[in-house]
Amino acid sequence: MEEDLIEIRRSKWEKWKESFGEKLPEKYEITKSISSIVSEFSFQPKEYFEENRIEVKTAGRLISMRKMGKLTFSHIIEAEGKIQILFEKNILGEDFYEKLSLLDIGDIIGVNGYLLKTRTGELSIAVQSYKPLSKCLIPLPEKWHGLADIEQRYRQRYLDLIINSESKERFVKRIKMVEAIRKFMTNRNYLEVETPMLQPIAGGAAAKPFSTHHNALNIDLFLRIAPELYLKRLVVGGFNKVFEINRNFRNEGVDSKHNPEFTMMEFYEAFSSMDDFMKMTEEMLSFISKEIYGSEEIPFMNETISFKAPFKRIDLLEEAKNVLLEKGVKEGEWEEQDKMRQLVARFDLSKEKARTPMRFLVEVFDTFVAPNLMQPTFVVGFPLEVSPLSRKKDDLTVRRFELYIAGMEIANGFSELNDPDDQRERFISQAKEKSKGDAEAMSYDEDYCLALDYGLPPTAGEGIGIDRLAMIFTNTDSIRDVLLFPLLKPQKTE
Repeated sequence: MEEDLIEIRRSKWEKWKESFGEKLPEKYEITKSISSIVSEFSFQPKEYFEENRIEVKTAGRLISMRKMGKLTFSHIIEAEGKIQILFEKNILGEDFYEKLSLLDIGDIIGVNGYLLKTRTGELSIAVQSYKPLSKCLIPLPEKWHGLADIEQRYRQRYLDLIINSESKERFVKRIKMVEAIRKFMTNRNYLEVETPMLQPIAGGAAAKPFSTHHNALNIDLFLRIAPELYLKRLVVGGFNKVFEINRNFRNEGVDSKHNPEFTMMEFYEAFSSMDDFMKMTEEMLSFISKEIYGSEEIPFMNETISFKAPFKRIDLLEEAKNVLLEKGVKEGEWEEQDKMRQLVARFDLSKEKARTPMRFLVEVFDTFVAPNLMQPTFVVGFPLEVSPLSRKKDDLTVRRFELYIAGMEIANGFSELNDPDDQRERFISQAKEKSKGDAEAMSYDEDYCLALDYGLPPTAGEGIGIDRLAMIFTNTDSIRDVLLFPLLKPQKTE
């Protein structure tokens, strides 16, 4: 059936050159985009267009056609706009009006005409001439429904954007969110920089990297898991305020909150501390919220998230211990290796992650506390053992925070470790963990330590997950819905 429809569309397309002079025009000069026409003139009353002849030339994808004798009502769309167009036989002439039969839903056309408002008040273009620009050979789906079609949205995002206006609006909102972040950072005199994607040592985060090989240099390289160590090298070099918005790659699982390829913003400021960055993060999220929604309160699922400062603050170790006490675990019981293993099994925790008492407490927090943090919450009190790049607070903990919203880790920041000797010791400790089979442990990076030998000023650093933040600001519960092209398994072909 679809093959027959495609053949009909192809036969119409073959007639375009004879009927319109070109089959696939190279260019079409527009005077205004659809979105600019709508934003500029939609508020004007009907009488305005009767008194003023506003001529426009624009283009878009044809998504409806309703013929009523000598008048055909249609709509065309673009990324941020939709407008009604009116084809009238008396204006176009009989020949060009009849040639409308060569158009199909999904075709891209250019139109030239003047603006008016219909009796129902809809802004429209009375078409004086039109030109087909590109043929849609495959009929568009009428609507999306069912799990199979959700998968198709991801695989054929272009169709999703054509058919689903909500999806299109979501990605436009994400784009505006990133624009707001850049505006916020540049207003504070931060310099936007770019650091290597291909790195000889995968550092700056605890994650398993993707590896590759450079043929000409005959060296193994890694897709970066984080830009942190390069950005701090820039601070050593005198760039006191830097940020980067770019891709990271981590060889990890795929779920509603994780994609192996994802966007992060990392930023660093000399002579600052984690306390300064927690305050700055509050101000940043408030700014973004006002830019997008005009308010510090936004909807998320069935909740309302407030970005009004100050955000709540909790201590990781205290919260984890409280959970254990509530579950009947005695104070310090987890510090005995055998009993800790029993607790890991009892609470169905990750054996790999909860392999020491401190890591066990982190896993308890991640499992029982973090998922319930709906409102913006700063978590402090991280163990030294899981924070190899953070400045020490005491022998057990570091000056580090994470921001949680809607049960997701959104940001991770700390007062940076700038003692080169301490950093070397921590890298050695991480290397030992890696030799024991921890694929996410950091590698020793002597070149970075050498940079610290030249002096890193007191510095604060932070990373913000752009994709997860986009989930919050677009009211979306799956990371795939805020990625234009999420990673998917290839479909089997017969």
